[in-house]
Amino acid sequence: MEKLRNLRGRVALVTGAAGGIGRALAIELAEHGCHLALADRNVIGLHETMACLRDFDVKVSIHEADVCVRSAADQLPEQVAELHGRMDLLFNNAGVAVGGYFEEVSAADFDWLFEVNFGAVVRLTRASLPRLRKSDDSCIVNTSSLLGLISPSGQVAYNASSFAIRGFSMALAHELAGSTVGVTVAQPGCLANAIVRNARIPVDSARPSGQAVKARQFLKLSPESAAKYIVRAVTHRKKRVLVGSDAYVLGLLGRFLPAHYWGMLQRFA
Repeated sequence: MEKLRNLRGRVALVTGAAGGIGRALAIELAEHGCHLALADRNVIGLHETMACLRDFDVKVSIHEADVCVRSAADQLPEQVAELHGRMDLLFNNAGVAVGGYFEEVSAADFDWLFEVNFGAVVRLTRASLPRLRKSDDSCIVNTSSLLGLISPSGQVAYNASSFAIRGFSMALAHELAGSTVGVTVAQPGCLANAIVRNARIPVDSARPSGQAVKARQFLKLSPESAAKYIVRAVTHRKKRVLVGSDAYVLGLLGRFLPAHYWGMLQRFA
């Protein structure tokens, strides 16, 4: 049996740390004694997250950065190492959503989502690997989604990016097997957070007007609960973690009834 990963005294870079799962991850990691580098474009939110950590005996730095910009992503791991002396954990957590059917979503919105949700993951992982390889026990943690397991209509851009993150993470885990760098992909279920509330929706979308409101009744998993799932998976060296009971159930439906699960789900929408 592989021994648990001890996070005390480690240094974690968390993107999307201004709120939601990012903030919850920061608090959960601090409870494990992990030092933190918090990155986001929202500097006000970063300061609010930092205020949540004032009672923990850990070092915290904040980094106003847009990891969609290659130069920012390239510089961030070095900034973290300069301030903290090391870097052991990378949490690629930043994400956005775009609702609407494929023909309704503009090419600009589709590309924007992919740059944030997938391009930034690849970019920052590439920039961070040299630093992570210097650690004796490091991990890359990529947040995908339940929609990397199933593919409902009206979420084609988000679906595509979630599947891409999952595939990238699992292939990377195979490539890094036997090294000091682990990989964990997290797939949260119906999460009650700002990514859904702030999703871009085409103004002329043909989706039923009440569909988004109905969908929100299923958003019951809190960011705090999700963070506990994810950090536990990291300490247990899991390559993948399904976050929430809905992720398990719908993941099984998608796996064993790939041609029929969507019709079943529509009955409950």
